[in-house]
Amino acid sequence: MTGKELREMLLAKWGRSYDVQLRRTQGKIFMQIMWKYLEQASFPLSEGEYQEHLDSVANYLNAMGGASQVQVFILETREKPRLGKAVSLALDLGDRAAEWLVE
Repeated sequence: MTGKELREMLLAKWGRSYDVQLRRTQGKIFMQIMWKYLEQASFPLSEGEYQEHLDSVANYLNAMGGASQVQVFILETREKPRLGKAVSLALDLGDRAAEWLVE
């Protein structure tokens, strides 16, 4: 998956270029689709910065082996990001999880 493909999935699903974040909490790694989106006037990133951020997130997902999980999740979820509530996916990284959870 590339950052461009990730953005296209977000646009196809929700019609907006939502911010995405990778978070580590409770011994797990989560991908969160935030409520802020590029088309908002108050969005803190330029289009170029946003695309670089998505490229970085996509690279991490590919390296962790979680890209296909994200693709399936975005296609199948009924949740929608809304103010103050992100859509979260706990990534199942299997035996490789320890590689990404070093303190």
